[in-house]
Amino acid sequence: MNLRRLLSIVVKELRQLRRDRLTFAMMVGIPTMQLLLFGYAINLDIRYLDAAVLDQAQTVHSREVVAQLGQTDVMNFKYRLAEPQQIDELLRAGKISAALVIPPDFERRLATRDRVPLQIVVDGSDQVIQQAARQLAGLPLDSALNPGGTVNPNQTLGNVEIVNFYNPERRAPVNTVPGLIGVILTMTMVLFTAMALVRERERGNLEFLIATPVSAGELTIGKVLPFIGIGLVQVTVVLVLGVLIFHVPIRGTLIDVYTSSLVFIVASLALGVFISTLAQTQFQSMQIAFFTFLPQILLSGFMFPYAGMPWPAQWLAEILPMTHFVRLIRGIMVRGAGLRDLWPELAALGVFIVIMMTIAIARTSKRLD
Repeated sequence: MNLRRLLSIVVKELRQLRRDRLTFAMMVGIPTMQLLLFGYAINLDIRYLDAAVLDQAQTVHSREVVAQLGQTDVMNFKYRLAEPQQIDELLRAGKISAALVIPPDFERRLATRDRVPLQIVVDGSDQVIQQAARQLAGLPLDSALNPGGTVNPNQTLGNVEIVNFYNPERRAPVNTVPGLIGVILTMTMVLFTAMALVRERERGNLEFLIATPVSAGELTIGKVLPFIGIGLVQVTVVLVLGVLIFHVPIRGTLIDVYTSSLVFIVASLALGVFISTLAQTQFQSMQIAFFTFLPQILLSGFMFPYAGMPWPAQWLAEILPMTHFVRLIRGIMVRGAGLRDLWPELAALGVFIVIMMTIAIARTSKRLD
């Protein structure tokens, strides 16, 4: 082996990498992104769950209980309710994840200990929230739950009743299958579309299209439309298998399921088209697409709790389309919510589509010129 020739090849490859700025950026960017995302997203220590409190007792002890549970930072009591029906409305709309219910005879229950003094209602569509509620049930009691003012270290909130709405059996597929629709659509729609326009450029077809009267908008939208049908077929496959094999309920209407899926498919395709305007080769488009997969899967709330992330990660998650789709599809399929209840998530996807498609068409027009 000639070391001089070997060194020449090494230098040549290093120079090639230096000229390929996207690949060089990925070499540094991907491990950095993985470290930051996994460090922030993998956090099962739930904090600041949006919650409500229904204090039907309105006594000194009941108010102390609410204050002390609020100090644990597990639940953030954003709503003070007057009627039990309001709990179901807020849970179905996804505005809260849990609710603390204090019965009218709270003082008598504390004195006799014959019935549970507290009830925590949780959104069973997210298993992590169920775990957080069980953690609260293990907290030690203090003077707030001891009318005599003494502290019994052996007493805990373990006799608190935990009520799981929408998933009382605590079955994992009820939580994961709806979210998997978003994961599958993200990985396929973004990747397919990101490669579509780049493939036209690599094969020389784009030069032919430039000579035709096709506008930049027509070219971009025309490349997107065929994949919408593919995405809807994938949604149907997941729904059918989820119902037949895993017995996942669809409590909302199929129209709402397919409407929200359609909007998310278009959002994913818009992201893919935007990626195609950044890449020069199909390999680069695959790299950039992969660069967007991890943030969406990790920060969307599909795998790890959104409430456990620091605010910079939550801010980034709000930009990503999968975050809003996971809320939509779980709300419709598991909680039976309608699009009217979840309209902010649908609006967020609409804004994302408009921004991505506008940028993509502008960049495509620049290339066609």
